[in-house]
Amino acid sequence: MKQAATASLIRSLNRSAILNLIRTEGPIARTQIAQRLNMSLPTVMRAVESLAAEDLIVFTGSEASGGRRRPLLAFNGAAHAVIGIDLGGTKMYGTVTDLNGNVQHQQRLAWEEAGGAAHALERLYTLIEELLAAPRRAGQRLRGIGVGAPGVTLSGPGVVVWAPGLGWRDLPLKRLLTERFGLPVCVENDLNAAALGEYGFGVARGTPNLVCLSIGTGIGAGILIAGKLYRGHNQGAGEVGYLLPDPGYLGRRYDEFGALEGAASGPGIAARAQRLLAAEGHALAGQPLTAEDVFRLAREGEAWAQRIVGETVDYLSQAIAAISALLDPEAIVLGGGVARSADLLIEPIRVRLDGVVPFVPRILASDLGPQAVVLGAIMLVLDATTGYVLINP
Repeated sequence: MKQAATASLIRSLNRSAILNLIRTEGPIARTQIAQRLNMSLPTVMRAVESLAAEDLIVFTGSEASGGRRRPLLAFNGAAHAVIGIDLGGTKMYGTVTDLNGNVQHQQRLAWEEAGGAAHALERLYTLIEELLAAPRRAGQRLRGIGVGAPGVTLSGPGVVVWAPGLGWRDLPLKRLLTERFGLPVCVENDLNAAALGEYGFGVARGTPNLVCLSIGTGIGAGILIAGKLYRGHNQGAGEVGYLLPDPGYLGRRYDEFGALEGAASGPGIAARAQRLLAAEGHALAGQPLTAEDVFRLAREGEAWAQRIVGETVDYLSQAIAAISALLDPEAIVLGGGVARSADLLIEPIRVRLDGVVPFVPRILASDLGPQAVVLGAIMLVLDATTGYVLINP
């Protein structure tokens, strides 16, 4: 029995490796796959036959090799679609995409927080129904639904343990959606989903050791180690908003937002700016101000705004130094609203980190923007429906 299980796992690993290679580097010949992955040609041929039967790969043309022509294999992502959902603070964002990451349809649906947990769930049902009704290419197969949920989420059973903005506690979201729509459903923490989106389609595509650092209303991270999500013992890995900027933050309680979030998130930046303006008796003191305003005014040469941005760079540099020393990722991708000002952040962070940690990772600005989570849904559903074990343990 154990030998059969081991053989099955090896077949799944081989199949996943072959599919991944075709997906990322196709068109490619079977002999090239065997050489690249150090597999026997019969092993590759069996996996290719299985993948072709699922319409996940297709033969597309050929190339000359030693007087003969070798058929080439390509990923057939356009033949399959995924519904991806990003559950935001006041808006839910949903897409229909093919497995190549092409967005075929997108929809945003607002909901009222005052409506409570049941209202938020009903709005999610409505959004999915609208996405299901969106036109798709003839014959395109819908493989499933992937949802990125804020807060602590148990990915296996698909339970949202606690999402304060949505009012959900211990919500069995995967079961509810599966029963309602009759499709494979994946539910994941939104930052984990964003990390998968960056890995599959973003600026750090194919980077197996990756941290996606999101800086917006809060601060959090999705972590990939050797191409697999790392969630931690309590599914709380990546809650970097709770990092302590200095020892003065010890001995306090942080029930909603962590110490770093209070200093370097969007609201944290705005609050620090207000305190500085009030202390200096500035004309803008007490006026509505956002982090985006602070960055804009820093670009325009406002000294007080440049000071706030400099402090923000310090806070983020400390966080990235801690992440780098602990995880040694190849790349850290900055996402979220604050990361839209990456032009004022990345190079100063690199300068501050030089010589501070043994290895400074590549620090990159996300090029996926708000689509990182919904594109991560593609990877989740691909994993769930094909045994794509390169992604999840």
